[in-house]
Amino acid sequence: MNTFEILLIVALGAIGIFFLIFLGMFASVAALWFRAFMSGAPISPIKMVAMKLKKVNPTVIVEARIMSVQAGLKGISTDAMEAHFLANGHVPTVVRSLVAAHRAKINLNWDTAAAIDLAGRDVLEAVRTSVKTKVIDCPDPSRHGRSTLDGVARDGIQLKARARVTVRTNLDQLVGGATEETIIARVGEGIVSAIGSCETHKEVLANPMLIARAVLDKGLDSQTAYEIVSIDIADIDVGDNVGARLQADQAEADVRIARAKAEERRAQAVAREQEMKALTAEHKAEVVLAEAEIPKSMAAAYRGGGLRAGS
Repeated sequence: MNTFEILLIVALGAIGIFFLIFLGMFASVAALWFRAFMSGAPISPIKMVAMKLKKVNPTVIVEARIMSVQAGLKGISTDAMEAHFLANGHVPTVVRSLVAAHRAKINLNWDTAAAIDLAGRDVLEAVRTSVKTKVIDCPDPSRHGRSTLDGVARDGIQLKARARVTVRTNLDQLVGGATEETIIARVGEGIVSAIGSCETHKEVLANPMLIARAVLDKGLDSQTAYEIVSIDIADIDVGDNVGARLQADQAEADVRIARAKAEERRAQAVAREQEMKALTAEHKAEVVLAEAEIPKSMAAAYRGGGLRAGS
């Protein structure tokens, strides 16, 4: 047996071993291959074996492909599904969201859905919210511990309002867009500002939709993951008379200031009186000293002959 024959036998043996290994691996996915073939979404046996080698779960990919093909989705390759699976994405969820978007005639492609999923958002829930609107309480007591939004009209009367914001998902801005917290904060700020711009609280009570329209006109949903459909004032109550309370507090403060100034003036008057008393005593002492000099001057005059007795 020459060298060529030996090499040929070794090559045939290696091919045979490889073929047996391939058959063994294919046997584990044969049922999946047949299921995909019968469902009109065939995947080549070699590709399915390659999935096993790449640590990709063939069952997940096959079920997702069957789902997409049966729903009439086109352009979703198994390579894209494998890549998303290896990136720890949720392939079935992404495919379900694409099917839901396709049926609802929403423009959503694989790349956008996969990006939303990898960003940690529930893409299927986002599509559902695009179809069926979602209502957000503003404020949300479970998140902020407050049950009302408190604003003060220009007449000083406080109003306590609660709003319900109806939103739908904006899929184009879901990645990187602000969340519900931003919507709640913006709407809350807008309602408080709208109440503060009203001349009287009666104006708000007579037509609460004035607040809703004023808030909607501000475009509060820009750069957020949601589009505001409507803002409804669920409840509005009259609170404290903040203006009167502030005026009373100001008056009390003015009284305290006046008392303090009066006390200051009294203290200054007392101090001035003491100063004048001291100055009077000082002048009296000077007079006494001056009077004491008179006898001395007279004596000096007698001694000098300037004065004579009987003069």
